[in-house]
Amino acid sequence: MLRISKLADYGTMVMVKIAAAPFRLHTAAEVAEESRIPLPTVAKLLKGLTRKGLVASRRGALGGYRLARPPEEITIAHVITALEGPVTVTACSDGEGLCDHEATCATRAPWMRVNEIVQAALEGVTLADMVAASPLHGSTHPLELHPVAASRTQRRQR
Repeated sequence: MLRISKLADYGTMVMVKIAAAPFRLHTAAEVAEESRIPLPTVAKLLKGLTRKGLVASRRGALGGYRLARPPEEITIAHVITALEGPVTVTACSDGEGLCDHEATCATRAPWMRVNEIVQAALEGVTLADMVAASPLHGSTHPLELHPVAASRTQRRQR
């Protein structure tokens, strides 16, 4: 089964919380309370997201966290990659020379294509799309908001 990790899922939730008000500072405690994710987990996520340049932090009594770029410029692929590393559905889709059967494998090319499609889908949804799709901002499916991802979905359904 293909599934993102709980940490990547929580990281996305944290980023969407911050993206809902992208120009103000958010404390880790506030994000934890609003997202119902334990504070130690939120603190760990924010530290990693800051290290990868997706979140900017300011220390002090009036400190907190905000997005390092506008929510329209941060994709779900950025968030997952920052927390988990590159998105790969199989070991061989991470690069050449990682498998002894690579030269004769009949499934490598199709798996590479699947990996490209998954990567494109994750790159096709931004934090702004996720915020717009949240129940507090109207309940539109995120893929309907992004024309590239929506067109791919519509082509597959035909």
